[in-house]
Amino acid sequence: MSSNKRRTPSFRVGQIVHHKRFGYRGVIVDAHTDFEGSQDLSKRVEPSAADRRRPWYQILVHNRAIETYEAESNLEEDPSKEPVNHPYVPVFFNEFEDGQYRVGGMEN
Repeated sequence: MSSNKRRTPSFRVGQIVHHKRFGYRGVIVDAHTDFEGSQDLSKRVEPSAADRRRPWYQILVHNRAIETYEAESNLEEDPSKEPVNHPYVPVFFNEFEDGQYRVGGMEN
């Protein structure tokens, strides 16, 4: 298999993950098969050539009103199965069950 081949993301939208290095928890709201960040973001996070070709995720961070964009190599499944406290959770999800959010947002 070629190292340039795109990989299928291991995590799903709605899944709660844990950042291996920084220790925060969050919920995935989007997944990409490779790095799709801006040139400015690329300069700030400096992804390796290998990480650029691996899945990346947009994450709402627990107990902080911020979003992050992280490489799959930095993440692991969060074993707590506890919900994430973030103001945008109801925008993306409408249900939390068995440690995972269900896709759907607020109804107008």
